[in-house]
Amino acid sequence: MPHLVSSFLRSSSGNITHIKNAARSRTASRNASCESSRNNSVSGSPYESDADEHAVKPHDLIEAVKKHHKLSLPFGRSSTSPVRELNPASCSVAAVDWSIESPPIIFHGTREDSTGAIVSGQIFLDIKDDVVEMDSFKANLSIHTTYKRPCQSHCADCQNKITEVQAWVFLDHATKLHRGKHAFPFSALLNGELPASTNTPLVSIAYEFKAVAQVSRHATGTTMPIQLKFDRTLLVKRSVPEPLFPHHSVRVFPPTNIKASADYISVVHPTSTNKLTLKLDGLMTHNEKVKTVDLWKLKKVTWKLEETIKTVAPACERHAPTASTVGDVKGTARNEVRVIGEKQLHEGWKSDYTGHDGSVDMELDYSVSQARNHAGELKYACDTKTADGTEVSHSLLLELIVSKEYAPEGKAHQATPTGTGRILRMHFGVVLTEHSGLGVSWDNESPPIYEDVPPSPPAYPLESPVDYQDLEPLYARPSSIDASASDEEEPTSS
Repeated sequence: MPHLVSSFLRSSSGNITHIKNAARSRTASRNASCESSRNNSVSGSPYESDADEHAVKPHDLIEAVKKHHKLSLPFGRSSTSPVRELNPASCSVAAVDWSIESPPIIFHGTREDSTGAIVSGQIFLDIKDDVVEMDSFKANLSIHTTYKRPCQSHCADCQNKITEVQAWVFLDHATKLHRGKHAFPFSALLNGELPASTNTPLVSIAYEFKAVAQVSRHATGTTMPIQLKFDRTLLVKRSVPEPLFPHHSVRVFPPTNIKASADYISVVHPTSTNKLTLKLDGLMTHNEKVKTVDLWKLKKVTWKLEETIKTVAPACERHAPTASTVGDVKGTARNEVRVIGEKQLHEGWKSDYTGHDGSVDMELDYSVSQARNHAGELKYACDTKTADGTEVSHSLLLELIVSKEYAPEGKAHQATPTGTGRILRMHFGVVLTEHSGLGVSWDNESPPIYEDVPPSPPAYPLESPVDYQDLEPLYARPSSIDASASDEEEPTSS
């Protein structure tokens, strides 16, 4: 029996070897070096042997590799950081919270004339034990600019830019705090040239407030300190005041005699309905020889509110040598135009062809669409301009379709189409800005300074403005207490 088993194994080994040799002959160019190494050298791997019957099956090798990775996985996840980071709500000895005391952050005016906005509040350390030792407590306010189409994709340094606005150090050395809430006030004056919070398909700008409180390891009984991190985002807006008078614009469309006059407010708000008054003149041309008149009749009006986004995605230090130069910045220019509101009108205007010239008067309302994307964000951004090349602007586009007709002199109502038409296009620059509400700039509501106070109290007049001798005397009526007292003293009859 052993002889039969050994013979069967040798025959099976020969068959397997024959099959393998046939496979190797079909892929000789790809496996020649591997086969030569197998025949001429001795492998030190425990999974290789000269005998084919002792070869490890592929699934056994995969299982062995999996086991090897499972053994090394905990070592790969070990942390070497000397500080343990925790959410403020998950710490049992201390917590961090804040309270903003200033009004909503609004830059009143443009970048050139705005005096900025004040941010003030208090940040609290809530100590939950009798005594807790804190190593440090710091906070900062920074502008986080995210380039959604960076200069180099998949590069975090090209995609993110952090600019610190102000930093606060509340505790710079080990301090023992007793149970209770400890308040640390903070304030900052944001420069009026800074950009407002913005979110566009190309770039987003956010103001981030971050605080870090480090609890001593002696207070927690651990081998390393604990850091409590507190992150919040501040919403910063800009409000540009409306002009006193509407903007007047005139446009002529040669070779015709059509003239368009428009009156509109150049500063608009995203949640308001804005108006534009339009008048068309020169819609009639008189042919004296044939006693006819050519008419231009308005058939369709389309308005679109367009948003133009321009930015320069800067390159990080690693990619700057290979990036192109855009202005003074190494990076890539990004542009995008999107429509944030549109509508088509086929009626709503008044035409007058009874006079010598012919005219059309209309008043249209336009507004920003309040549609939201899949993330629940509004699909528009207010006007913004930054020092590093980011700019968001808006314009109102009007498209008028007029058709040419002819009619006998004095009979415009009998006009006949000629099959000729024109498209009249006009652009009006507008500024999309936030409502200011009831707020005013901080410098307009501040109390008077020392130099504005007069050197002495106001003077009193020499003569009394009222002659008290001419006043009638006032007789006071007895109070209820006096009346009751007099009643008690009065004798009673038996």
